[in-house]
Amino acid sequence: MTARLRRLVTAFLPVFLVVTISAAPPALADDVATTEQARTFIVGLADKAVQSLTADGIDKMERRKRFRGLMLEYFAFKGIAKWVLGRYWRRATADERDEYLKLFEELMVVVYADRFAKYSGEKLEVGRSEVRGGTDILVHSVIQRPEGLKPVEVAWRLRQKDDTYKIVDVMVEGLSMGLTQQKEFSSVIRKNGGKVRGLLDELKKRLEANT
Repeated sequence: MTARLRRLVTAFLPVFLVVTISAAPPALADDVATTEQARTFIVGLADKAVQSLTADGIDKMERRKRFRGLMLEYFAFKGIAKWVLGRYWRRATADERDEYLKLFEELMVVVYADRFAKYSGEKLEVGRSEVRGGTDILVHSVIQRPEGLKPVEVAWRLRQKDDTYKIVDVMVEGLSMGLTQQKEFSSVIRKNGGKVRGLLDELKKRLEANT
């Protein structure tokens, strides 16, 4: 992940805390219900984050626990983790896959949960949504940052699962976080002789550095 993308990610993650909804342009009649439900889904995530991650008196461990719950509820976590590993998922042993899923989940929690304690007035404006590829819905939003900082465009890619939706990717300023992470993990594996074990060891190091 590039330094620029890290800065953008740092800015966008805590913006669940305050949400405004801007008017969306009219969609095709057949898509109206679907796209509105997707927008409502993103707003719902923001509302829950406000209630759970910014409550008075919660400590770091409790915040991480609540963040994990939101992440697993709203994101297609296992699917994302497998996609990020790319072709190496098929090459990994069953034990390596299990270890990878646990490490990836834990790393996402410890890296991002604490940032919600550092909210500094960002606002997420949820705008239009559109059907993409026949199966996904893209919900567009803009992060309005304080102190005259440049707004950041964020698009949420959702996919319907049963009677709800799951986030399958997030694009920050047009850059897919999933694809960026996939490229980074693939680079780590290649540098370790094409072995998934090399990535697992690297994830452990990162986890230790953030705990």
